[in-house]
Parts: sequence; structure tokens; C-alpha cells
Amino acid sequence: QLQASGGGLVQAGGSLRLSCAASGRTFSTYDMAWFRQAPGKERERVAAISSGGTTYYTDSVKGRFTIYRDNAKNTLYLQMNSLKPEDTAVYYCAAGPSVGTIQTRGSWGQGTQVTVSS
Repeated sequence: QLQASGGGLVQAGGSLRLSCAASGRTFSTYDMAWFRQAPGKERERVAAISSGGTTYYTDSVKGRFTIYRDNAKNTLYLQMNSLKPEDTAVYYCAAGPSVGTIQTRGSWGQGTQVTVSS
């Protein structure tokens, strides 16, 4: 089970940190990812991290967002800096056996709303 938190309303240029708490003792073996879905748009993968710590980012967030995990706390994070209005979306965390299949085969948490005002 995945529980996302940390969303909110922030001004452009501000920062937020999303957290995703996972239950179970196998958290460290899973690849993890953050997705987002804005109104009227398809869900997109924002960032992913493998069980070994390799990270992946979509181009629009490179240099601004950082995904990391704390396996001792069973928690996934997304540090979001220099936020832009186009980052406004519902953000979801997900877990799966591989980064490439999380979207279709992964387990999902509930979303957390991020709203960036201009």
C-alpha cells in the first residue's frame, strides 16, 4: 500500500516535497516512480528510481526535481524546486518490479494535488 502526501498550493518559483510511504517489508526491492496528471492531459511519468538507485526524469523537470528513496523508512520522495504553473497536477506514486512496467503493472497510491500559482 502506498500513501502519498505533501502536495499543496505554492507560488511559482517555490518548492514542495512529496512523500510516499509504503507498507510492507519489500520496499527496497521495488522500482518506484512519480507520475502526474493535469486536467485534460494524459498521465505522465515525472521521475523514477530503480531499486539500485538509478534515477530517471522527464525533460521538463530535469534540474528542478529530485527523486530519492529512504529504504530504512520505506519512503519515496520527490523534491520539487523552481515550480512552474505547468507543474500543476495531481501527483501519484507507484511501485513495480521494473521502471519500464510500473505504469501498466505497478501498484498505485492515491494522488496528492500540487497547484502552482503564477
